[in-house]
Parts: sequence; structure tokens; C-alpha cells
Amino acid sequence: MNFKLAHNNINVLDLERSINFYSKALGLVETSRKDMDGFTLVYLGDRQTPHKLELTWMKDRKTAYDLGENEFHLAFITDDMEKAHALHKEMNCICYENKAMNLYFIQDPDGYWLEIMPER
Repeated sequence: MNFKLAHNNINVLDLERSINFYSKALGLVETSRKDMDGFTLVYLGDRQTPHKLELTWMKDRKTAYDLGENEFHLAFITDDMEKAHALHKEMNCICYENKAMNLYFIQDPDGYWLEIMPER
């Protein structure tokens, strides 16, 4: 029996704001969408790997999600740390930097942390 990663899911409060953030901050593009009665699923991809980020928008949800201690995060590799850092600084979304490890985190509109690290 074999398993392969397919996608990671996060719930978002404002679907279009989240799509725009992930597009601008990380270059992700919408690959598919499923509109259901009470929710919409949007799958974002990086055009390089089959892995997807699934955004779930609960149409009637009006309050922010409780992310607990927010210990979960997704990691992204970039081929240009300097350019990525400049973009994220301009977007004012850097929430934590670890210069000793040469990585930093950005925060999406719903408070999820995303690790940015260089190719190694």
C-alpha cells in the first residue's frame, strides 16, 4: 500500500482576499474550484509540483477561525530569498524571521503562518 500527498486544506474567511494574497505572495494559481451549497473549495497550485493548497470558504461564516497556538505551518522554497523577502516586506506580511537558519515566516489574511526558505 502506498500513499502520496495530495493537498493541504485551510479554511478562509474571505475567499477572494486569500486567493489574491497567495497569488501575489507566492505565485500560486487557481487550478480548480468546486462550488457547493454551503461552501466553496478552491485549489491552488505552484505550476511545478502536483501538490495543492485547498482553500475552503464556508459561505455563512462571519467570524475568524481559532488557530489555537498556530503551530502548524506550510513551507515554501524560493530560488531568490532576497527578492522574496523584499516582496513580503513590501506586503507587510513578515511575522517572524530566523536569520541564523536563513528563513522567515509570512502570515496570510487568516493568520496562518507560511515558512519561506531558500533552496538548499
